[in-house]
Amino acid sequence: IVYVAFLILVFVPVDTEVTIRFLIGALLVFLGLSIFLWGVDQSMEPIGHHMATHISNSKTIIGAILFAFILGFLITIAEPDLLILGQQVEGASGGSLQARMLVIVVSAGVGIMIAIGALRTLLNKKLNVLMLIIYAVILILALRVSEEFLAVSFDASGATTGALTTPFVLALSYGLSKRKGGKNAEADSFGMVGTMSAGPILAIILLSIVTKQSEIQGTPEPFEVADGVLEPILSAFGHTFTESLFALAPIVILFLLLNAFRFKVAGRELFSISRGLIYTVIGLMLFLVGANEGFMDMGRLLGMGLVEGHSNLIVILAFVLGFIVVSAEPAVHVLGEQVEDVTGGHIPIKLIRTTLSIGVGIALALSMLRILIPEVKLWYFLLPGFALAILLSFYVDDIFVGIA
Repeated sequence: IVYVAFLILVFVPVDTEVTIRFLIGALLVFLGLSIFLWGVDQSMEPIGHHMATHISNSKTIIGAILFAFILGFLITIAEPDLLILGQQVEGASGGSLQARMLVIVVSAGVGIMIAIGALRTLLNKKLNVLMLIIYAVILILALRVSEEFLAVSFDASGATTGALTTPFVLALSYGLSKRKGGKNAEADSFGMVGTMSAGPILAIILLSIVTKQSEIQGTPEPFEVADGVLEPILSAFGHTFTESLFALAPIVILFLLLNAFRFKVAGRELFSISRGLIYTVIGLMLFLVGANEGFMDMGRLLGMGLVEGHSNLIVILAFVLGFIVVSAEPAVHVLGEQVEDVTGGHIPIKLIRTTLSIGVGIALALSMLRILIPEVKLWYFLLPGFALAILLSFYVDDIFVGIA
């Protein structure tokens, strides 16, 4: 909030209505994330552990893989970051790529990769070898798609590692590693989120190849700033609540069915999970309303204003934004806490946050450089970046590969 205020005062004057709506949106995002994470702690994490127990107790490997796929698919459909990305892609493509279709395709990709990740843990295979194979396939397939689809595919990858999916998948991974046991249990607690995040890339690339769309068709919807301060926010609550409810419904129904026949959790725990689910729905609704109605207009206006008037500074400003935005990302907090717990405090959450802040800051700065210089292609960063990461993964401890 302070950084946006600084940009408005120094670089890009923004209409008062948009600024007030941004501040209200920021308050809603703050409240929403607080309630959402509170709910996730009480609901999604214990559900994830119970689901991990069910997978590890499956009588056949095929049964375990199928169940892991269903879990990955259902939890990704509910991911708020992916819902926001879907809406933005639909608007940018003039409706030729529909948000619902994008969410379903990406969720299927995540489901497949979570199944593969669960299989890797159960069979005790090396994560870096798996990632080498997966990204080699992505590289080969990426040669057949346009840069637009490649960009959307990698954005979808980032969007699926959000506030809902990451805590659930981390809990699932941790539960599986604990059930399996063995000397690699600590390292196996991590890595499934990374495996999962390759799924959306493959899914969008395959969508482009199967539908024979070499580029994203359609005319982008014209950008219009919403009128008023409270009207856009108040009008969004109704449909956003319904969307949040329907997004969480599949995973909740699956848990309740399994609980009736398999888990049979104690009444007190079931009450805690139910209360957590209510918090999760309320928090998700507030988060989405704040982000969609308060942040979107401000982000677009700042982006256009900085490119038009201060393009010489945008790389530096983007680095600062990337550096500080990590501190506001709930998925980073959840990951950092689990790393600290699993390693007994040897890798503190502060170190994880600082390292990620530097990495994200550099990445966002490079992304702005690509926008400013059209000759610079996306794969100039992706190919050497992933190649270096995979190469280094063969020279560090397994737990660091999973965390990365």
